[in-house]
Amino acid sequence: MLPLLISGLGSTIDAIRCQEIFDYSTYEQPDSVRYLVGMGQPMDYQAPMLMATVPTMVWGGQVRMMARELGVELDEIRETMDRRALDTTVTTRTMGEFEAGTQGAVRFEVQGIVDGEARIVIEHVTRIHPSCAPDWPMPPSGDGAHRVIIEGRPRIEVTVEATDESENRSAGGNATAVGRLVNAIDWLAQCKPGLYDALDVPLRPAIGKLGRR
Repeated sequence: MLPLLISGLGSTIDAIRCQEIFDYSTYEQPDSVRYLVGMGQPMDYQAPMLMATVPTMVWGGQVRMMARELGVELDEIRETMDRRALDTTVTTRTMGEFEAGTQGAVRFEVQGIVDGEARIVIEHVTRIHPSCAPDWPMPPSGDGAHRVIIEGRPRIEVTVEATDESENRSAGGNATAVGRLVNAIDWLAQCKPGLYDALDVPLRPAIGKLGRR
């Protein structure tokens, strides 16, 4: 919803970019980090989450949803993938050691192509340590952030930093992802059976929750 909401503030839009930029050493799911994403694995390791077509399977729905609401026809959805190795062995607070020469950072895009150009992009920049791929986008502070960039007039950039569970940014991101779903249960219970996407759920302020835990 956020990129679509922000897009309404502009007069012209050239492209919409949604970024997740995170240090995955704060994501306390070692099997997912090491084996699904491939951090700390040899560079020839085939991580399931990084195989061709998998990013589109996971994030393509958001690209198509945004295109639909913006009233544009997608030519296709493309993927890009880049990976970097660690220059030195690093030791993380929660997941232990990651050896030099193994995968230390991943950057991929799921691109919605309109008239031959990447106009709607979901980009993930994931590291196991900030020393890896320092030339790639970095969060403005802390271990991670989500960012929406509207290229156009005016250019608009909004960064969201969420924390939970003792200032953990990964936990904060997970909380914001699930919060809208959980908070929509009562709305959904009143709906007819069917499939509903993020834009079907009405804007629902946190009524009755201010000051409560």
